[in-house]
Amino acid sequence: MEAIQYRYHPLTSRVEQILTSGELGKLERIDVSLCVLLPKRSNANVYDYSLAGGALMDAGVYAVDMLRTFGGSTPEVVAAQAKLRGTQLDRAMTAELRFTSWLTGRIRCALWSSDLFRASARIVGDRGRLHWLSPAAPQVLPRLSIQSADSKRVERFPRRATFAYQLEAFAAAVLRGEPVKTTPEDAVENMSVIDTIYRAAGLSLREPA
Repeated sequence: MEAIQYRYHPLTSRVEQILTSGELGKLERIDVSLCVLLPKRSNANVYDYSLAGGALMDAGVYAVDMLRTFGGSTPEVVAAQAKLRGTQLDRAMTAELRFTSWLTGRIRCALWSSDLFRASARIVGDRGRLHWLSPAAPQVLPRLSIQSADSKRVERFPRRATFAYQLEAFAAAVLRGEPVKTTPEDAVENMSVIDTIYRAAGLSLREPA
């Protein structure tokens, strides 16, 4: 089980349910921003290239997973641009991705940038849209805004931590053999997109120390 805990929260499950229902129509755009403020003095490891540091390897892991999860497949990387600290350490990364000729996406992630804190996800279809804040930790602001041809509403969810839901899923997998949402294969596929983004940005891949 990969430690992508947001996947186990009811808000995330509800997003997937709405997408499957077709309420938004044909999907056209997915945007995810996860920009945080992590001073180097207290988070030295994420600023260390030799320890596979960087914005994409920190917040970006979640952003890429969200794009793949909500897009329903693995996208092609169209372009990427990094803001650097040093020669190879991305303190911020923006990437444009494409699933099909009509469905595109963008991720923005940062450890230190002019976006001191920006955490949001937006999914747009030809019949509606979804928007929510703090997508990697939905218990912080557990509200989902939905606008479609049928309605405009806000749905609310528990403030219970994502880790608690993931722990329950882990126990169910160990005790009863139930499947998990974040498999090793899924983690490898996520990392393949991250590698491609680094290449597109002209940076070296993150390698095991």
